[in-house]
Amino acid sequence: MKSFFYIAAGLILFQLISACNMTETRYQALPVDITVVNKNGKITVSGASVFQLPDSFVWCGSPIRIKDQYFLFYLAWESGPDIPSFADSWMLYSKIGCAVSDFPDRNFHPLKIFLKGRKDQGDSTAFDAQGVHNPLIKTFNGKFYLYYGASKDPGSLPSGTEGAKLSKQVRTRLNQKIGVIEFNSIEDLLAGRFKRFDQPLLSPRTRVINIEVMNPSPPGTIAKPDNLIVVNPAVVYRPSDGKYLLYFKGNIYDPEWRGVLGVAISDSPTGPFAATDNFVFDFKDKTGEKVSAEDPFVWYHRKDKLFYAVMKDFTGKLTGSEPGLAMMQSVDGIKWNPAATPLFMKKELILKDGTLLKVARLERPQLLLDENDDPIVLFAACSIDDCNPKKDGGTFNVQIPLKKINIAIKKNDLTK
Repeated sequence: MKSFFYIAAGLILFQLISACNMTETRYQALPVDITVVNKNGKITVSGASVFQLPDSFVWCGSPIRIKDQYFLFYLAWESGPDIPSFADSWMLYSKIGCAVSDFPDRNFHPLKIFLKGRKDQGDSTAFDAQGVHNPLIKTFNGKFYLYYGASKDPGSLPSGTEGAKLSKQVRTRLNQKIGVIEFNSIEDLLAGRFKRFDQPLLSPRTRVINIEVMNPSPPGTIAKPDNLIVVNPAVVYRPSDGKYLLYFKGNIYDPEWRGVLGVAISDSPTGPFAATDNFVFDFKDKTGEKVSAEDPFVWYHRKDKLFYAVMKDFTGKLTGSEPGLAMMQSVDGIKWNPAATPLFMKKELILKDGTLLKVARLERPQLLLDENDDPIVLFAACSIDDCNPKKDGGTFNVQIPLKKINIAIKKNDLTK
């Protein structure tokens, strides 16, 4: 079906069309409280819509409401002249912290860094020894679950063996798995009273790559979706059969690098999860080239009886427009299709004076939902300029308030 609405700047696509009342629901991005200063090429940001830490990089951020407060589970690590650049340091130094606000979309204040690599506790052999990242907070059956990506440095190998030439950063990057911690309350979490599992929730089944790698799969192995790494966890409960779906990103080389997405299924939020062979969100463009995407945020909308997902589209081939955030939908959580107009959001922010601020990075989208499963705030990792070479911080999590809009649709519009 062709789009029959013009998506103006700042409008987020979220089309839920009801054949009964002939209305379309979409969400408009509202202005954010951000001030940007460019002084001699160094960009700094401030404002109530920004969560950042001094002398640090801040990235992913997963929100949750608990009673009358809002909590943000964020990723952070130190920056500075003695720390590698953003692109090379996140894997080695990442930690997860918790922030709090009385508002859903602004004024978050840090409480504590509560999760680090277990090497800081003297265990360099744990699957999550080196760093922890990609936080995702969920609540099921009265308990809280913090899902996260993690890795360890397996160490160098003797000269002449497979993987011997790899750097520490590459060894660690190609060794990522997914873990989870379980806790009963924020108070317990901040006091260190949480259950941390010794084994990963999910590990790659295949290690197929056309360059040097540690522990490669035997020649002729067909790569599964969980190839080389599993990262970017997204977890949702499927009410039709009581299963928990864990979405993840793996890497495929066919022949160049391409991120792929898969799904694992379990009867419990703490597993065991069994990865399926399904490549989900797996689409081709008009030329037959496969699309590269990552960072899905997935939720189930009880009224619509549909799963929705918002994810990063590297090239714009999912959105059909430009790189940004794309919108997908599914009946069963396995077979996905683009929404009627799949552009969810461009890589831009609306400032209070109406200025459209283009940003270099807007990713790892996470949504705060209301009691009706409708989004009210978009949380995203953000950088105004290219963050990969940065060594002085400057990245942040942005909170973008959303406004729900219902628009009547004429019957003949549905046939256009």
